[in-house]
Amino acid sequence: MTPLSATRNLDALRREIDAIDDAILDLLNRRAGLVMEVGQVKTAEKRDFHVPNREREIYERLLARNAGPFPAEAVKSVFREIISASLALEAPMKVAFLGPRATFTHLATMQHFGLAAELVAQKSIPAVFEEVEKGRALYGVVPVENSTEGMVSHTLDMFMESDLKINAEILLEVSHDLLSRTGRLDDVKKVYSHPQAIAQCRKWLDNNLPGVPVVDVASTALAAQIVSEDYAAAAIASEFAAAQYDLKVVRTRIEDQVNNFTRFLVVGRKMAERSGDDKTSLMFSVKDEPGILYRMLEPFASRGVNLSKIESRPLKKKAWEYIFFLDLVGHITDPVVAEAVQDLGHYCQFVKILGSYPRAK
Repeated sequence: MTPLSATRNLDALRREIDAIDDAILDLLNRRAGLVMEVGQVKTAEKRDFHVPNREREIYERLLARNAGPFPAEAVKSVFREIISASLALEAPMKVAFLGPRATFTHLATMQHFGLAAELVAQKSIPAVFEEVEKGRALYGVVPVENSTEGMVSHTLDMFMESDLKINAEILLEVSHDLLSRTGRLDDVKKVYSHPQAIAQCRKWLDNNLPGVPVVDVASTALAAQIVSEDYAAAAIASEFAAAQYDLKVVRTRIEDQVNNFTRFLVVGRKMAERSGDDKTSLMFSVKDEPGILYRMLEPFASRGVNLSKIESRPLKKKAWEYIFFLDLVGHITDPVVAEAVQDLGHYCQFVKILGSYPRAK
């Protein structure tokens, strides 16, 4: 093949790609027009603008239909932004999250809601709940659990006080980088980060920066912000934080454990509808009597309901009494789940359904 013919072939391919891009753009605008009609119908019938189960159906249908070579994960990323922009056409979607920006909670929120949603950082977990409770935000996103460091107690405590429901869960792989202004390990005389991130990188710090002071701060993003003004310091934060604060990566993936995931919860004012692949979270306090722990699990075991997590927290008003948090597979509207929870109530001082929601993939 001569260089000239190769150029003609390349030009032809590029013209074909341009034609496809034009067709995609036309279809996106056609889709946007239909979305606006859907919004008008929802307004007339007083329906909710955001229906999480509909999003899940779209993703699952498209992933099942995708024959490649376009990557499956990229299909979801592309359509997440299409859906996010479409929802913005129907009604503005404001989402509160535990800030500041460039934290892992911010990343999880963008992953779930896309870039077209209005994402508003809050200073604390109670502030996220308050924004949703008072209707200033449609949803809130908070961390609840890390695969190596365990539960986030402040989030669990909020469910004792709030009537908000869990609408979804987000699983985010957490990868920590060491960031600095210079990008050189020898320049690092102090390290800043959130206590949980420090704990997840403790062995690496001991082996690679022995004797270097490590300072706790409120978030990984705040650590990056501090380091952006200090050439002798480094932050443990995300690659996203490096881009936000103009920092260089000293070392990548310094976490001690691989498969380090954090679970986030999306909270809203209504219960999510059944999707067919759901999880239910509830909290309860049992009566203090012999054999009670066995009896509180028996209603689920006898019906074959799978329990995926059980966690206890001290009841602050009474010493040596506990609140239990439980995750089970199934929706609260499933008959076996509803019956099991009803039986559990016979042994409890109270039972509170925190939400039924689609299981994260």
